[in-house]
Amino acid sequence: MQRQAVIFGGQEVGIAVPGEGRLRFIAVRFHVIDLDNQLFDTVTDIHQAIKRHLAVTRSSKAAA
Repeated sequence: MQRQAVIFGGQEVGIAVPGEGRLRFIAVRFHVIDLDNQLFDTVTDIHQAIKRHLAVTRSSKAAA
């Protein structure tokens, strides 16, 4: 597998870099920077993590 762009909401938010049998997420947008350098099994797992992260971020901002 080669590096591939991770697109979320129509915007490139990072790249998935294969290594050690997994995918390392390299964030290129600030709103997903907390996920930078984490390992995932699939690109789908990266998308799910982004979705969860944004939901938590939005709910914490709404509560403030």
